[in-house]
Amino acid sequence: MSPQDARDRQIACYRQMTGEQRLKIALDLHEFACDISRAGIRRQFPDADDSEVQRLLCERIKLSRR
Repeated sequence: MSPQDARDRQIACYRQMTGEQRLKIALDLHEFACDISRAGIRRQFPDADDSEVQRLLCERIKLSRR
């Protein structure tokens, strides 16, 4: 299967889903990305507690919106 065929098939699958199902996928992907970012922050700042990790994550998200 070519990349274009895979993309077309994925789009066809999304079109068959309800809005709620597509939203759940988007939220799950967002949470996955945040988890990966938190892991990177913990690696960079091993002594940071959970609240500091969350603060740094929020700071990074704000910076990405600029």
